[in-house]
Parts: sequence; C-alpha cells; structure tokens
Amino acid sequence: MNETIRTHDDLLQMLDALLREPTAFWDGFYADRTKRIPFFVDKPDENLVRYVEQLEIPVNRVLELGSGPGRNALYLAEHGSQVDAVDLAKTSVDWANERARERQLNVSFRQGNLFELPFEQGSYDFVYDSGCFHHIAPHRRHDYIRVVSDALRPGGCFALTCFVEGGQYGGSDMTDWDVYRERSLNGGLGFTEEKLRSIFDTFEVLDIRLMQEAAPTDSVFGLSGLWTALFRKK
Repeated sequence: MNETIRTHDDLLQMLDALLREPTAFWDGFYADRTKRIPFFVDKPDENLVRYVEQLEIPVNRVLELGSGPGRNALYLAEHGSQVDAVDLAKTSVDWANERARERQLNVSFRQGNLFELPFEQGSYDFVYDSGCFHHIAPHRRHDYIRVVSDALRPGGCFALTCFVEGGQYGGSDMTDWDVYRERSLNGGLGFTEEKLRSIFDTFEVLDIRLMQEAAPTDSVFGLSGLWTALFRKK
C-alpha cells in the first residue's frame, strides 16, 4: 500500500489496514456448515417477518447487506421481493445460492465488499442488514450510511439487527478510540439505543427494540441479545 496519504480514500485504506483483513476470516467462518452457529439456521429474523407481514412496509425491491447464507433474502423472495444481496464471503454466497436453487427462488447474490460494489441509486424500497453493521469499523460508518441512503428511494425503509452493548452473544463495549488502540473490533461492536439514534440521525426512527427470543421449534430466528431497528429515509 502507498504509505503517503494523499486523499481521503488513502486515509480509509490506512485505517482498514490496522484491522484484521476480513475476507479470509469470513470465508473460513462459513466454510464449516456443521458449526453450532445460531444464524446458520434457515429461518428469517422475527423482526423482518413483522415488518413484512404486520407493518406491511414496501419490499418490492430489496438490498440486503451482509446476507450470509441467505435466510432473510430467501424469505423476502418468497414474499415476492426482487432481492439483491451482498456478502463478503464466497463461501456464504455459494451456500445461499445452493439454498435458492433447492427452493427454486431467484435472488441475485453477489460476493464483494459493500463499499466497492455498484448499486443502482434510489431504486430500493428496503435495505436490510442482519448482523453486518456491528462488524463495520467506526471510520467506515459514514460510507455505510451513504451506501444505505444512496440505495433507498425517498421514503424507503432501512432496518438492521446488531449486538447489544455487553450482550450475551457479543457486543464489545469498547470505545471507537479503543478500536484503533487495540487494532480490533473484539468480535463485533455493541450499541445502545442512544448510540443507534445518534449514528442514524439522518433517518426517521420508526422502531428500536430488543429482538424477541424464538424457540428452536419456531419458524423465525430470534435472540434477545440483539437490537432490531427500523428507519425511514427522510
């Protein structure tokens, strides 16, 4: 990498380089499908089901960020959505495509960095993120918000699930400064409701609550150690 910082992009790349290179980690993470990882189950998030089936938010065209093995994207496709889904790991995209073929569903799964892939601006009714945002370093939050805002049409909705600060499933309570002092996200950053409202203050807040716990026999996925949040583009 060029060690002379000439542009804002150079600065971002320098800060990226301080942290673990994520692609290899996530490829390895999804390579073993037998691991007892809660979100490996093929069930949609309970909050997503509520948004679609109870709140009836528009989901005609959807962009999912950090789609993993595709459980939420496939649920949306089953409900008539045209879904573009992106994940950093090739292993997770391969798994998601296998699930889509088994269920004869058409989802555009793409492997790549969400900050580098092109998206059609202003064309999505809904942007969804289940567990990606808490792995985004502080210096990339502005870019993350830009990606979401640019993708959404006016009045479109954005929703996420993320770690509760100090929660039982993860959620480091380290400060943004500590991320760079320790050169680590410590498995994923945790947030409070106040932090989420502050970070996404350019959006209208529709709902922030803890995810509802779901039983193994339920048709939805739910862990109470996660936040769910729903926003609307102003």
